[in-house]
Amino acid sequence: MSFFKKLKDRMFKSASKLDEGLDAIIEEGADRPRSPDAAITPEAYRQSDAPAPTPTLEPSPEPPALPTPAPAPEALAVPRPGLIGRLMGRSAAPRRALDDEMLESLEELLIAADMGVDTALRVTANMAEGRLGKMMSSGDIKALLAAEITRVMEPVARPLPIYPKKPQVVLVVGVNGSGKTTTIGKLASQFKAAGKSVVIAAGDTFRAAAVEQLQIWGDRAGVPVLTAPEGGDPAALAFDAMVRAEADGADLLMIDTAGRLQNRADLMEELAKIVRVIRKRDADAPHNTLLVLDATTGQNALSQVEIFSKIADVSGLVMTKLDGTAKGGVLVALADKFGLPIHAIGVGEQIDDLQPFDPEEFAKALVGIE
Repeated sequence: MSFFKKLKDRMFKSASKLDEGLDAIIEEGADRPRSPDAAITPEAYRQSDAPAPTPTLEPSPEPPALPTPAPAPEALAVPRPGLIGRLMGRSAAPRRALDDEMLESLEELLIAADMGVDTALRVTANMAEGRLGKMMSSGDIKALLAAEITRVMEPVARPLPIYPKKPQVVLVVGVNGSGKTTTIGKLASQFKAAGKSVVIAAGDTFRAAAVEQLQIWGDRAGVPVLTAPEGGDPAALAFDAMVRAEADGADLLMIDTAGRLQNRADLMEELAKIVRVIRKRDADAPHNTLLVLDATTGQNALSQVEIFSKIADVSGLVMTKLDGTAKGGVLVALADKFGLPIHAIGVGEQIDDLQPFDPEEFAKALVGIE
């Protein structure tokens, strides 16, 4: 199973799925065709390709006498919308005019999907441009929304850049439980498989489980993992790891850091210290600072990006746990507000469950297009 097939299968399990919400918006306001014997209304004529004739009075609802009289010539000349489809026993998909009421419903749905107010308004405004009053099916709206999301996200879909500088120092930061340690292990294993020499520094010196997890990934990929005594100084470990990576001629040094809340000044100062110490060894380091975000945190991810960027000069994002949320729209909000590169997204625990970000496939998965 391909990665993005997994994404589509796993991504949105909640009853508030975006694709189901889009279906509901169309169905709630759809101008459904009546039965074949019903009178034709001016609204029905407007949906046909033929010009609308002058409206006439509807026939009496009284039961017709038998045998049924032949229709008047004028009625025979009037093309009934959807007549061929009805004759062949088909029913057209519900359609609805793209109007202010529908746009308001779309905005509310996108905000509920964690796209944020500003981004939701901008996306729906772009969708409406030149299309107000047009009849739309659910498929039309999904395709239009997917195209708009793709347009927003294409500029930020960039893989982690690889520089000739050795070692290229990659600092990985984020809050508790965001998936930093697993992300480092997966990236290190993928880089190793691509022929790069990698060193990992287990900078989360306060959590033994994080060190053990990295060591498992290191053993699996054949990558050395440098550790410090529990409770040791992570800044000192980062410095020693740079010395070791230089001596080994490593292409990449990936430094894990302890999870920290963005509103804890003391923890953020500790992170700032790691950056200062790294720069004593190499003024240009870290060459990449990856912020790992948990998709289930929703709009809180925006404040995380803002605060971590001030402390550690974040250069790119990795979004994890997209398989555990119905609100992946926050990734669109992040792209729209910050414009930071999105290097990879994750939907599981296996190594191939972290892949480079593809905006078109993500957009299709988000809106429910097969």
